[in-house]
Amino acid sequence: MGLYFLSRFYLLMPLQPLERLEKRLQYRFQQPNLLRQAMTHRSSGHLNNERLEFLGDSILGFVVSDLLYHHYPEVTEGDLSRLRARLVRGESLAEIARELGFGDALLLGQGEMKSGGHRRDSILADSVEAVIGAIYLDGGFKSCEQWLQQLMKPRMEALPPVAQLKDPKTRLQEWLQARKQPVPHYEVERIEGEGHLQSFTVSCSINEPKMVVQGQGRSRRKAEQEAAMRAIEKLESAKLESKK
Repeated sequence: MGLYFLSRFYLLMPLQPLERLEKRLQYRFQQPNLLRQAMTHRSSGHLNNERLEFLGDSILGFVVSDLLYHHYPEVTEGDLSRLRARLVRGESLAEIARELGFGDALLLGQGEMKSGGHRRDSILADSVEAVIGAIYLDGGFKSCEQWLQQLMKPRMEALPPVAQLKDPKTRLQEWLQARKQPVPHYEVERIEGEGHLQSFTVSCSINEPKMVVQGQGRSRRKAEQEAAMRAIEKLESAKLESKK
């Protein structure tokens, strides 16, 4: 009778964070310690997730490359690289981690915990790569590949058109070169503020059609990208007007 009530007690106990995460992952670990290690930040101990992260990063790159290669048979190598970068970049992995509730299961040192490490993109992204490495070690490549495909396919299908993945400066330059026009000229008009609060204003000049547009940003690069984006919008608007 005592054993019966004891078993009922354990069944009614709330699941621990790592157990809840395992359910959300929809993967059953044969070696649960691998999941614990994958969720252990270096601030929490010697047996942390850095080596698993190294392993998972390589597996992620390969599986995503294979998916893209077969899904986009006509796309060039450069565009395939851009598509892969969008899927495996830190922001995208951190978004996956948030969707799966990684933050609740992260094992952090006191300092990282107090500074909100469970919400930090870099820590969340690293933990996703570490989990990939853990699944590979736990179940082998085939199991890891199948799990990753289920995770990444919907995100791959939601990617914007390939042309939109290029940064505005590249898109503007290619647009002009395709029409045998000179490349745009960027010039810093002014810099305001100090240190990390600086704001840059940059102009972008195009010879034909003649136009000058401005962009602003917290860095020269961001200001140039905004200026290029505004130039693209004006060129596309002018193209639509000419068709009316």
